[in-house]
Amino acid sequence: MNREMLMLVEAISREKNVERDVVFGAVEAALAQATKKLFTGEVDIRVAVDRDSGNYESFRRWHVVPDEAGLQLPEQEILLFEAKEQIPDIEVDEYIEETIESVPIGRIGAMAAKQVILQKIRDAEREMLLNDFMSRGEKIFVGTVKRMDKGDIICESGRIEGRLRRSEMIPKENLRSGDRVRAMIMEVDLTLRGAPILLSRSAPEFMIELFRQEVPEIEQGLLEIKTCARDPGSRAKIAVLSHDKRVDPIGTCVGVRGTRVNAVTNELAGERVDIVLWSEDPAQFVIGALAPANVQSIVVDEEKHAMDVVVDEENLAIAIGRGGQNVRLASDLTGWKINIMDAAESAQKQAEETTGIRQLFMEKLDVDQEIADILIGEGFASLEEVAYVPIQEMLEIESFDEDTINELRTRAKDALLTLEIAREESVEDVSQDLRDLPGLTPELISKLVEAGIQTRDDLADLATDELTDITAQTAEEATALIMKAREHWFAGQA
Repeated sequence: MNREMLMLVEAISREKNVERDVVFGAVEAALAQATKKLFTGEVDIRVAVDRDSGNYESFRRWHVVPDEAGLQLPEQEILLFEAKEQIPDIEVDEYIEETIESVPIGRIGAMAAKQVILQKIRDAEREMLLNDFMSRGEKIFVGTVKRMDKGDIICESGRIEGRLRRSEMIPKENLRSGDRVRAMIMEVDLTLRGAPILLSRSAPEFMIELFRQEVPEIEQGLLEIKTCARDPGSRAKIAVLSHDKRVDPIGTCVGVRGTRVNAVTNELAGERVDIVLWSEDPAQFVIGALAPANVQSIVVDEEKHAMDVVVDEENLAIAIGRGGQNVRLASDLTGWKINIMDAAESAQKQAEETTGIRQLFMEKLDVDQEIADILIGEGFASLEEVAYVPIQEMLEIESFDEDTINELRTRAKDALLTLEIAREESVEDVSQDLRDLPGLTPELISKLVEAGIQTRDDLADLATDELTDITAQTAEEATALIMKAREHWFAGQA
């Protein structure tokens, strides 16, 4: 029987083109599975087959775990102190083994053993094919639609299958069996049965890779696509940068008579692409991203990572776009929150902000409106600036003498100290469950308190845009924090 098993291993190895060790591993797994049936509990069995003679031994084994961890699986684990009584130098995560009687091959359920062996062989073949496919370094999967699987599309390339989930398809795109399909390889998940390669046609990375294939200058390093924002199947924006002054980044990506950009558009179900010049200057970048709208002025708020963009009445609808699409894509592309407004709205907002700053200076610095307006006119917008801007800059204000400036700075520092003490006292009123929430810093807690948010439920009830207005976080950070605050709502639900 042992000689026959060796011959079988050799035959399977040659037929399936897999290593002998892989086949031996499958045989060992089948024998171990059969041996387990001799025990009533969930024991851990290891079988070792001699690669030369075909003889095999069976062992029951116990995993060594730390004493303080306790036994989670009593039939498969042993505490360290007990293991050391048998093997003094044994360590955690090692195994203690006990030889047991081996199950004769003839008593193994033939079908069960065959299924285990064949499954192991299939897994090994699949892994080899995947490794070969991934070793090519390809980023785009090119294949044909094979079948539908619960709304997902299974695509086939040779003997490799990829899964294109419904959420990763281009909306309204109708792919049928046999259709050629191209998609971005997002990840490989070996735990998925059948189609372990996860694909996407809606990811921004897919558009970037399509341009890389159509525009040789990108591969040569003359051009770079810095970022991309998409409304899949409808419209997209990409930001490009030239590393060679002789190369026009926009014209190069468009191509002669639009051939290059049209090739990308045709692949993506007619998705229109705006090509924008990337700039290190955030304001200039936003102006370009809002094209084709013409921008009159921009006010940048670094703290809130937001910009107020002023356009005239004729450009207002263009800047916002249908359903807010243009400004949303521009915001995604640049990473800045963009507020579009006309001149009247801008003037009203500036007037409101000026009134607020004037009231702050008059109240906290105990000055009249004239002095407050002088400070505002010189560009001061906060108590911190009055307190800590270099004194030399303040001495340049013609309306103030040195004594007045020193007094204003002293009052500003006192006011800031008073505010900080009051803030610390208010933070003490915050519920412990909110303080314990991972990701909440004292600064964020302070901002939440100022907005009247004092419990985890208060935070969980907020919408993303409400939280970004309070904390000046990005939308992604705010969403993650809100979802973390909501976790206890769903605790215990399966």
